Amino acid sequence: EVELVESGGGLVQAGGSLRLSCTASRLTLEDYVVGWFRQAPGKEREGISCFDFNTGRTFNADSVKGRFSISTDTAKKTVYLRMNSLKPEDTSDYFCATYENVAECFKVLYYLRGQGTQVTVSS
Repeated sequence: EVELVESGGGLVQAGGSLRLSCTASRLTLEDYVVGWFRQAPGKEREGISCFDFNTGRTFNADSVKGRFSISTDTAKKTVYLRMNSLKPEDTSDYFCATYENVAECFKVLYYLRGQGTQVTVSS
């Protein structure tokens, strides 16, 4: 089955860090732009970090710039999201996904997404 599976979420205090992982099965990540988006209850989805394999460039939304970083390990078929200096407003469900391009990554118009992992930041 073609799928993405996230892990690494949890409860952390404000100012803390987490690293989320997203492992792909039966697909080649390098064929896509990969990224992370989040969605909190009652809020719209927000594209936050994207990686373009064609250019090797990363892109981050203003809300997470300087705090979050996306990286990949193609040998492990895994995409990571390193989250530092977490804030209570970062509390959300986090999803990884594949996209056609970076613009669609930030619009959260994905081909495939995982089931999500929950991040809760306490104040």
